[in-house]
Parts: sequence; structure tokens; C-alpha cells
Amino acid sequence: MNKIVFITGATSGFGKASAEKFAANKYDLIITGRRENLLFELQKELENNFAVNVLSLVFDVRDRLAVASIISNIPEQWKQVDILINNAGLALGRDYFEEANMDDWETMLDTNVKGLLYVSRAVLPFMTQRNKGHIINLGSVAAKDVYEKGNVYCASKAAVDSISKAMRTDLLRHHIKVTAIHPGAAETEFSLVRFKGDEKTAQKIYEGYKPLSAQDVADVIYYCASLPAHVCINDLVLTCTAQADAFYTFKGK
Repeated sequence: MNKIVFITGATSGFGKASAEKFAANKYDLIITGRRENLLFELQKELENNFAVNVLSLVFDVRDRLAVASIISNIPEQWKQVDILINNAGLALGRDYFEEANMDDWETMLDTNVKGLLYVSRAVLPFMTQRNKGHIINLGSVAAKDVYEKGNVYCASKAAVDSISKAMRTDLLRHHIKVTAIHPGAAETEFSLVRFKGDEKTAQKIYEGYKPLSAQDVADVIYYCASLPAHVCINDLVLTCTAQADAFYTFKGK
């Protein structure tokens, strides 16, 4: 088989763009997601367009037992995972702390933090047995700057930042790379999910400037993954030219 990349949240956004990017470069892929129909549509697209092997796994990263069971039982030839991209994540709501929906908090923490931990722990034995591998965790500029009404989303991405540093340290003895990538504003389903289907509000986020695309972020992920074995980018923040950080974005000509 070719090298294998394992991508969570592969049915849209950064995950889907990454799947296409790696497939175009002849990686075989394990793709995961909750939306079974979209996952298998993507599998067919990748197999037909790029002539690579694809294994689709349908699960919710929040379900610890399902994650452990499904990943541990994949066919032996698929356990030679070279790269894990922990992409599954989301923001829900943008409310003042005292007004926020606690169910939204639970979902963000369960997905962005615990889901990343569950998948990483399930995949890592495949890497430690071979003394090599690369884990790429998708964070956010929200990990670096806490903005108004960002509260628990910012906290969840700050946790990803800290977890990535902990992984990098603890996995040194196994020669496993760990990279945290923190994108700024990117025009994907992100804002539509955050504002719970309110297309007008979601679209306003991107008015007046050109945000990152999912393909832009996938290109950076692939670059980090394709460096020589002795080179590891530990932490990387990328934004569109109009955005300096989580606070400052220039909108206009």
C-alpha cells in the first residue's frame, strides 16, 4: 500500500480538502465522519479521481467506546498509519458567557477536546509500534487570543494547543512528530454551524475581505506532512492577508 493518512471530520471543510490533497499525492486514506452518505460519496470520488485505496469509518468522535472499538478492529493492512489529522471540531454559538447555551459548551468540549484525545489514543499504538508517525492537530487563532463571546470555543482550542505540546514532549521517545496548525478566518461550513444555519449572519463574517479557503489550509497541512523525517513544525498560525489575529481584520479596499 501507499502511505496512509487518517483524517477525522473528512466530509467537509479542511477535512475534505485535506483528503483530496493527500489523495492527489497518492496517499491511501482512512476517512471518518458522522454523515455516512457524505463519507461514502467522498470515498467514491477519491477512488475514482485519484486511484487510491480508501477506508471509510462512520462514528462520532465524542463516542469513546465506538472510537476505540472501530479503530482497533480495522484490517491489519490499514494499521500502518503514517499521519493522523485530528480535524473534527466545531464552534457553536457566539454568546456572552452568562448567556451561553451549556449544551453548546458540552458539544464543543466533547468534540474539540475529548474527541481529539479519544482518536489519538486509539491510533497511537499503530505509530508507537513502528516508532514513527505524525499527528497534526487542527487548532485555531482562537487558541492564541480569547475574544468577546468566544469563551468556551477559545478554551477548547487553547486545550488543543496545550495537548499538542504535551503530545510532542511525551512522544519524543517514539520519534513521532506532532504539529498544531491554527487557521484564522476560513470560508467553510464553520460559521454556518456556529450560527446554527443562519446563512445571513454566517456570510457577514466574510464580507469585505478574502478569507482563507479550505484548500489553502489543506496545502499547509500537506506541506507540514511532507517535510524530511528530521524536520517537525511544532506550531503554526496561518491567516489570510487581511487578518492579523483573532482581533484585527481589515475590511475594505
